[in-house]
Amino acid sequence: MARQAADTTKFVVGLGNPGTRYARTRHNVGFRVLDVLRELWRTGEPREAFEGLLSDGRVCRAAETQRVMLLAPQTYMNCSGRSVRAMLDFYKGAPDELLVVLDDLALPPGRLRLRAEGSAGGHNGLDDVLRVVGTTRVARLRIGIGAAPAQMDPADYVLGRFGPDEQDAIDVAIRTAADAVEDWLFGGIDSAMAKYNRKTDE
Repeated sequence: MARQAADTTKFVVGLGNPGTRYARTRHNVGFRVLDVLRELWRTGEPREAFEGLLSDGRVCRAAETQRVMLLAPQTYMNCSGRSVRAMLDFYKGAPDELLVVLDDLALPPGRLRLRAEGSAGGHNGLDDVLRVVGTTRVARLRIGIGAAPAQMDPADYVLGRFGPDEQDAIDVAIRTAADAVEDWLFGGIDSAMAKYNRKTDE
């Protein structure tokens, strides 16, 4: 019989922009990781809540079961914190129970990097989450989307779609990111960092 993990709920937030216009753009890789997790964890279709799309899951590994909330804010990227704060307030969640999944211009396409805390690194969505939550001690999983070409505005670049030469690496990264989220869920951020940062930084 599966043992319930410590009486807590964990929270995974994927950042992106809502609507078909932004689907599968570079800025929306966080949403795509949540899509994979919903399928893996069989959470069913998300419901509208907290100005976002919310899934309530029970994830089993070995003899342990962990409750987890998956949230895709629908506020548009720069206002993501409002949705996250509403969810945490409702469930009385703490920042150290939260993992944010997002894109990163500073990493090559498909590279993953986990961190336990730190600045937003220029990412407006993460910056808003940290501002509203009130601490930089929030775990985050960054997925590299590559730097914008020199002649292109980064704001336009992140709203574009991946090229054919990038797609395979991104698809693999999204699946690997889903595995990293589950490892964080059961093993914590330090264990996940040791596993995935070493693997992707080689």
